[in-house]
Amino acid sequence: MFGEWLWAVFTVSAAGAQTMRNAMQKELTASLGTVGATHVRFLFGFPFALVFLAIAVVATGAPPALPDAAALAWTAAGAGAQFVATALMLAAMELRSFLVATAYTKTEPVLVLMFAVVVLAEVPTPALIAAVLIATGGVLMMSWPGTTMAGSSLRAAAYGLGSAALFAMSAVCYRGGIQASASPSFIVAASSTLVVALALQAATVTLVLLVRRRGTLAAILGRWRQSMTAGFLGALASQFWFLAFALQGAAAVRTLALVEILFAQMVSRRLFDQRTTRAEAIGILLLVSGVALILAGT
Repeated sequence: MFGEWLWAVFTVSAAGAQTMRNAMQKELTASLGTVGATHVRFLFGFPFALVFLAIAVVATGAPPALPDAAALAWTAAGAGAQFVATALMLAAMELRSFLVATAYTKTEPVLVLMFAVVVLAEVPTPALIAAVLIATGGVLMMSWPGTTMAGSSLRAAAYGLGSAALFAMSAVCYRGGIQASASPSFIVAASSTLVVALALQAATVTLVLLVRRRGTLAAILGRWRQSMTAGFLGALASQFWFLAFALQGAAAVRTLALVEILFAQMVSRRLFDQRTTRAEAIGILLLVSGVALILAGT
């Protein structure tokens, strides 16, 4: 019985670690910029991913899974989408509160199902249509002029929704990469895919920074203590996400991940002393209700 819900345990654990990582990246954005703070999770997360893979190999006895062409293509697509999604999320956090920016990204489950309608030509049920309208109404209420920092609301909404769309794409691609793995162990398959993803992200962004923005790379290394912690939390969150994707569909995983909003509420109050307005609270409630309706109907 417990094994059937193991993916849920992984998901909630990932959401908790991701909330703390996002909080650290938000603070690093002020000194490193959006690209620099985004790169921290990849560059400093990669060594920890290697450690996680080594532990998985020793624990299961299965060798690391080398990706074939299909697995590499899925993983590379997910890695690229995740990088841009993270950058957009941090940009949204600079314009709105930590909690509201997190809530924007939590439209991701809605977008996953919308992609299914467009790409797979699936006919939406009345419940699905109602859920999309409710969740969209919540997003509009959070970004409506007149709430906190209204002048930047629409731009923050665009960044947040763009981030959600790309996170949705990366989740689907990562699950495809894990499923394409030849490893008999889901733990090793997930861990191997994570190592490949972080290797691609760390190498690509480091090369770009060396060519175009060496000062940013130097600043990242100068903040290595904070960066190391953010990297560890990022790798830990990703490890749990990948384990969940290995056991369950991306839509179910990312829907349960809405618990991150509750974690973000606590972080927003305790670390950043940011208060949620009444309109924002109602919007978040509508957003959560819409996605919960989707979960109930699937």
